[in-house]
Amino acid sequence: MRLHLCAVGRLRAGPERELVDGYLQRLDRTGRPLGLGPATEHEVEDRKGGGMAAEGALLSRVIPDGAALVVLDERGKTLSSPEFAQALAGWRDGGRQDAAFVIGGADGVDPTLRGRADLAISLGRMVWPHMLVRVMLAEQLYRAATILAGSPYHRV
Repeated sequence: MRLHLCAVGRLRAGPERELVDGYLQRLDRTGRPLGLGPATEHEVEDRKGGGMAAEGALLSRVIPDGAALVVLDERGKTLSSPEFAQALAGWRDGGRQDAAFVIGGADGVDPTLRGRADLAISLGRMVWPHMLVRVMLAEQLYRAATILAGSPYHRV
């Protein structure tokens, strides 16, 4: 199952970029034998200032048809890492070819796009900068692959 990180904004060179790249490389090595990956980033920018609706339209264009759609939203479910891994495995085992993870802009994810989601998840009750959310998502995708592989990376 191909994984798509769909985000508003560009992640430029720097520590966040290095962390995302490192976790996605690890995910590729660990996840491919499990049928997870590759992971691809899709970055969109609303240069016309159309707000959430414009960002939602841009994000919709990069989400593959039929993908399991996950939005990161502060009002979403807070899952444990094993629960997140099981959700990925369920979509993969159910025949989904793609899973798309959406990180909205400063105001969040467009309600229309959020309404289409298979799952809305929260990374906790605190609000995080969008660039850190991308790092945290990349790490959780890698962690999910290690959980499914039975690796000792995830310790309970």
